Amino acid sequence: MSTRQLVVVNAGLSNPSSTRDIATRVADAAEHEVAATGGAVEVTVLDLRALAGDLATYMTTMIPTPDLEDARTLVGSADALVAATPVFQGSYAGLFKMFFDTLDKHALQGVPVTLVATAGTPRHSMVLDYAMRPLLSFLQATVLPTGVFVATGEYGEDGGAGGVEDLRVRIARAGRELAAELGTGPSAGTADSGAQPRSGQDRGAGEFGGFEALLRVHSGA
Repeated sequence: MSTRQLVVVNAGLSNPSSTRDIATRVADAAEHEVAATGGAVEVTVLDLRALAGDLATYMTTMIPTPDLEDARTLVGSADALVAATPVFQGSYAGLFKMFFDTLDKHALQGVPVTLVATAGTPRHSMVLDYAMRPLLSFLQATVLPTGVFVATGEYGEDGGAGGVEDLRVRIARAGRELAAELGTGPSAGTADSGAQPRSGQDRGAGEFGGFEALLRVHSGA
């Protein structure tokens, strides 16, 4: 089995970044699970804070800088992603949205994605399903069931009764789901260069065949 490529897209702004830390923990968990089955995963972290100026330039000129083009190529060739953002004003960070806005609509077709978000309060936990999931689904990615949301009170060694343990459980579960996707399907570069999803599983439009299939069933077609 060839080495699979897992890219962490981190929109955390601080250094060190708790968002980056949680995202890399998920990636490490997936890497460990794949290694246990004899496979190999190469993890690359893309820090969007380093591309802030490049993204602003693209938004005003629609011309990618060389660094932004390299980042788009990296993400477009990944076998799976961990997409991570802090929560600002109840939604994902501006850098997060700006970067994914630079991608072609089909750039992530069929690519498995695990969502990660961090915030100061648990009240923002629904950002995974009401902001991040629709964005990645629009890009035809396969968004995995378990997202990892972490509030400030959970992060660190004194995250409250059961908090740290629960976080570890969520990270482990997300890692197993991601590893299951990385451990199946054709190796990177062996799939048809046409419109086939690179994960080897034709689920880019949804697990049950997409909206068109559901509409045919409803209409009796």
